[in-house]
Amino acid sequence: MNNLAHLSHELGRQIGLLLDRRGRVTHVIVGDQRSIMIPDLSSFRRGRGRLKGLRCIHTHLGGSHPLDSEDLSDMALLRLDMMVAVEVEEGRAGAVHVAHLLPPNRAGECWDVAAYQSTEDVPEGFDEFVAALEREIERGQDALAVEAGEERAILIHASAQPRAEAERSLAELRELAHTAGVTVLESVYQRVVRYNPAHLVGKGKLRELLIKGLYLGATLVIFDQELSPVQVNNIASMVDLKVMDRTQLILDIFAQRAKSREGKIQVELAQLRYLLPRLVGRGVAMSRLMGGIGGRGPGETKLEIDRRRVKERIASLERQLKTLSKGRMERRKRRRRREAVQVALIGYTNAGKSTLLNRLTGSRVFAENKLFATLDPTARRMRLPCGTEVVVADTVGFIKGMPKDLQVAFRATLEELEDADLFVHVVDLTSPHLQEEKRAVEEILASMGLEAVPRIVAYNKADAAPEPAVGDGIAISAATGLGVERLTQELCRILPGVQRRDT
Repeated sequence: MNNLAHLSHELGRQIGLLLDRRGRVTHVIVGDQRSIMIPDLSSFRRGRGRLKGLRCIHTHLGGSHPLDSEDLSDMALLRLDMMVAVEVEEGRAGAVHVAHLLPPNRAGECWDVAAYQSTEDVPEGFDEFVAALEREIERGQDALAVEAGEERAILIHASAQPRAEAERSLAELRELAHTAGVTVLESVYQRVVRYNPAHLVGKGKLRELLIKGLYLGATLVIFDQELSPVQVNNIASMVDLKVMDRTQLILDIFAQRAKSREGKIQVELAQLRYLLPRLVGRGVAMSRLMGGIGGRGPGETKLEIDRRRVKERIASLERQLKTLSKGRMERRKRRRRREAVQVALIGYTNAGKSTLLNRLTGSRVFAENKLFATLDPTARRMRLPCGTEVVVADTVGFIKGMPKDLQVAFRATLEELEDADLFVHVVDLTSPHLQEEKRAVEEILASMGLEAVPRIVAYNKADAAPEPAVGDGIAISAATGLGVERLTQELCRILPGVQRRDT
């Protein structure tokens, strides 16, 4: 320790060592006079209830200088076994400050800090304590009954919205997480007047939330708001958890659900467009090797290669979509020549559009009680009781704050909407947020210039609603067939007056 203190004194900089549990030095860190920067540790072990297996020993210059909040939060967020600060006094090691994490406790304390007059006073037997600490953390996580290997997330909503609106948005984010196969451990609402440009929320509050994730056994933190590339990288550098936002979560769901070749291409295109501006350099291979004149080291070279590959892949996917789009255009022209009226089922996600398509046309399109169960556009012919032949198209569900990248990528669905002569707006009558969901659909249609297209409002799931009476539409149950005959009669009544749209 004296050699470390002497060298730190001579350089006028803090020096840090990272040691594994066998006492081997894995990293030597040279900082500035006030701090050190712990490198990317993502390649080291991680697991439920497990700490990183590393302890950080670093010097503090300038006399009495105990562990500060940065030291302690780094220890917690990076899951270090121990954080040690050695005071440097005239080039020699002085007092030692030692901190370690605590198991979950009623007081809500995250760590314990002790001070010793010299390095010789620091007690031994810490390895046994760390092993016991890991067992305590894992025992607390076992109570959550989470299956091994399953993603476990903390949801965070940060905005100036009223509490009720924020809770509604968080509830929807929870449903999205469930659809993606993620177990939600906790949902947090943080009221902010103005977003922090670096971390979305205040750094102190963010640390508190992320430390809580350690004790809950979280592997993932999901933000309800879209994160900028800078915010994603800043938050990811603070914590040993994966970080994503609402848009990325929806994209992941789309990637799981897309079945057709076109749907898969559209999803990959949306994901790459989302990824490209976020390739700003992370981890050892990207941001830690920025040496050389002008900051152009091997990390920068790899970053530029990654960006070029992403751009090339985007261009290739766009060419493939253009080819597929021509085929869709020809099919639509053939439908027009047969003078079939185009009816598109629209609505909020999980409103029951696919189930209604199956009920109307006798099809067996995949339908499930989950958000975004259907992604690929599906069109089926049917003959109404009045003899009119129509083509009914199922479309991807809308959602509040639908990312523009998704609207751009899913051209197939949007083209079906643009060709439609009539919309059947399917609304979930059992939803506690029915009016907000209706408004969200109307806003998306308006943004696409489709607000003038005639429509019928079909209030679905009337069999499960406590008060199925509706004023401006038709109460139906796509699952049982309730009210569907009345819906087809309304189509017969309204279609003769609908002006056909040109292709």
